[in-house]
Amino acid sequence: MSEPRRHERIADELRRAIADGRYPVGAALPSEAELAAAHDASRGTVRQAVAALLAEGLIGSRQGARRVVLSTTPSQSFTELRSFAQWARAGGRTAGGRVLTSCWDRAHTDEAGLLQVREKDPVLRVLRLRTLDGEPVLLERTVYAEWIGPAVEALPEDCESVTQRLYDDTGLVFAHGEHHLDAVAAGTADADHLRLRRGSPLLRVRRTTTTAEGRPVETSDDRYRPGSVVFTVRNSTQTNPLARTRA
Repeated sequence: MSEPRRHERIADELRRAIADGRYPVGAALPSEAELAAAHDASRGTVRQAVAALLAEGLIGSRQGARRVVLSTTPSQSFTELRSFAQWARAGGRTAGGRVLTSCWDRAHTDEAGLLQVREKDPVLRVLRLRTLDGEPVLLERTVYAEWIGPAVEALPEDCESVTQRLYDDTGLVFAHGEHHLDAVAAGTADADHLRLRRGSPLLRVRRTTTTAEGRPVETSDDRYRPGSVVFTVRNSTQTNPLARTRA
């Protein structure tokens, strides 16, 4: 097995050991020398494997001390965080969804700023209901920039993963995102579609995503049914990942 593949295998084995409780939260990992001997690998290869766990927020690093386990759950990739369907599949659940309304409109002032277009430029508005294992959990109000709108409009109404289909159909990669989390009361439409009482508390995530070149693709107001998901932020000097998990 080549060195690049070996460091991935070592990282996988360490993830399993952490998840299984062999290295519980707060425990120190073996030293690089010990891991290298245990896996019959070079210290450089072990260092690559450990770096992957650091980036995922599973372990932390302190000057002159062994790496310590911080969490048993790795942080999600950006794609999993951006894509509801891919996040659901990663957790062994079945994602569904359907478009409730889709129409062309003019960009409002705040939307124009986020999408870097002029006020009243054309945008595509899509209201989409998302389900987990058949139950409604998320209402997405997404505004797409004009340049990607036709590709979104052409997708099936029950498209499971918009992220994957846009990549397959156009090569679009969602590369960067900004997320703002707060709580709001369910309005009439929210309550209707999520099967709640009007005024029920909802977790709202307002997000704007761009391509690798910084070109805005969409801005969205996503509202989650209470008890459906939890967002976790792990802070360290190496990384500050945001993870979405099952409630």
